[in-house]
Formats: sequence, C-alpha cells, structure tokens
Amino acid sequence: MRSLALDVGDKRIGVALSDPLGILASPLTIIDRVDEIMDIAAIVAIIEQHQVGSVIVGLPLSLDGGLGSQAEKVRRFTEALRVSAAVPIEYRDERLSTVTARRLMRSSGKDRKARDDAMAAMVILQSYLDEAGA
Repeated sequence: MRSLALDVGDKRIGVALSDPLGILASPLTIIDRVDEIMDIAAIVAIIEQHQVGSVIVGLPLSLDGGLGSQAEKVRRFTEALRVSAAVPIEYRDERLSTVTARRLMRSSGKDRKARDDAMAAMVILQSYLDEAGA
C-alpha cells in the first residue's frame, strides 16, 4: 500500500510518495498554494492517481513539542482535507525535516536554490515508513 506525505507550508505543499510495498519514500511534487479548495483538490487527485492508502501530514511542532501558530494552520488544513480524502490521515512530528532535507540536497549536489519542500515530505515519510517496518 502506498503512503503519501505532505509538508504543508503557507506558499507550497511538498509531496512525497512511497513505493507500493511501503518501504522507500521519494519526493513526488510541490504544489504551489492557490486556495484551500484547489490545494485539497490537487492532493485528492494525487491520492486517486497513485492509489494511496494513507496520508501522513508533517506537523511543525515547536522544539519544546508544543503547538505554535504554524502547527495550528496545518491542523486546520488537514481537517479540511479529511472531509475530501477517503483515506486515513495521521500526523507526524516534522521538527527538523527541512534541515535534514537541505543537508540531503547539499550532499547529493542538488542546486542550493532548489525548493526543498518535496524533500522535506520525503524525510517525514521515510521516518514514518522506517518506524512502521521496524
């Protein structure tokens, strides 16, 4: 079963997809935010196109584990997505996922100016898959 991960930001949503066996995560795409309805429609289309069985949403907790304003925005967006998506959705702590994604991009020689949103989603998803397979 494929899983999809989302790194939801104010301007973009990074999207990563697992392989059919749920072992390996790969960056898939970046959705440039337009409005909530169009953003959710784009995600639902990806879920249907790739026959996704679950969605993992990165929740940007503060370093002390609390919910800040960005985490609340992500939670509101996710609750709206739940209404349209016919698959289970769960949260995953995404603290430091963007930092890890930037390190991965640098070490692989990717352009430093490349957007790291999909890579951050991949980091979130791979962490989830590793724990689920352990």
